[in-house]
Amino acid sequence: MEAVTYFDEVREIIQEMGGEDISLCLQCGMCAGSCPWGKMEKESEFIIRRMLHMGRMGIEGFENDDILYACTTCNQCVVKCPRGVNIVNVVRAMRSIVAETGGIPKNLKAVVGSINSNGNPWGQDSEQRTSWIKDLEVPVFQDQEFLLYVCCTSAFDSQKIARSVATLLQKAGISFGIIGNEEKCCGEATRKIGAEEEFSNIAEHNINLFKEKGVKKIITTSPHCYYTFTQEYPEFGAEFEVVHYTQLLAQLVKEGKLTFNTPQNKKVIYHDPCYLGRHSNIYEEPRQLLQAVPELQPLDYDENREYSMCCGGGGSRIWMETESGLRFSDVKVKEAADKGAQIIATACPYCIVMLEDSCKNLNQDENIMVRDISQVLAESL
Repeated sequence: MEAVTYFDEVREIIQEMGGEDISLCLQCGMCAGSCPWGKMEKESEFIIRRMLHMGRMGIEGFENDDILYACTTCNQCVVKCPRGVNIVNVVRAMRSIVAETGGIPKNLKAVVGSINSNGNPWGQDSEQRTSWIKDLEVPVFQDQEFLLYVCCTSAFDSQKIARSVATLLQKAGISFGIIGNEEKCCGEATRKIGAEEEFSNIAEHNINLFKEKGVKKIITTSPHCYYTFTQEYPEFGAEFEVVHYTQLLAQLVKEGKLTFNTPQNKKVIYHDPCYLGRHSNIYEEPRQLLQAVPELQPLDYDENREYSMCCGGGGSRIWMETESGLRFSDVKVKEAADKGAQIIATACPYCIVMLEDSCKNLNQDENIMVRDISQVLAESL
């Protein structure tokens, strides 16, 4: 029988790095029972209960084979935990140990390197950060009410989201501007990967930049930026008022400042992004916006709101390979097809990327459109 070595200092480091809740774990297994990995066609090596046990006991091995990086930080386990253990923070703390030993998966090392050198995780030139503007007249932030912070994925990959959000804000007469190429990634991916020092540097850069420009209110296109600005930047002295664009647009619709007149006679199913829903408790505003579109027929997944299945892109998984039979987004697309949905709508750029890939892989891209809510609304103006 192979001997098991326990290291108290491993548990102590996890607690010092933000995973102090690990000592509260009862090993009841509710986390593993609710984890999306346990609902896949194929069996996954990742079992969150086992990871927590290894971390709590200080057992070597959780840092091997990239298994810890299977966690999408979707927060489903936290919803189910009877003791309210912040398992996502524990995973992040455990990953920080991996990062310090140089054990970050190869794909994610490239992501951290790109954020450090280019200010974005997509390996794109920082000077192209505002390429999404094209023919739009989007002003530079000076003394406007809001800074529109366009996330890296919206700026470089899913540019239609940035364009749609800006168009809607202009239509509603909102005073906003962008800073542009001086901005850097919010750093959410960096922190979830476990690169704490790099995250601190990015957070301090952005906070100082925003203060220097006189920013007081921020609109985000991504729930991941929203979470980072509201839940993590305050640790570094940030005092900004932050809204996700769906919150602001829903309020504008209520006030009659934004209306939609072009009917869309289609069935649309809404996917709750983890970082908008479970992490930030924003469930109703996206649904209210879809209901404001004439003739649009909203549907819901069987598991929705706090029980919505993750798309699989969070926790830095968007940059890692996932084999067929283990893709969460495939499950979401299959259910949408079964319900007769013509549009899968969501409000997160990561979700857009993952769901679009699954539609293509499952040959559903001609039957189902994947759209950010901002796109659906912009098409109905």
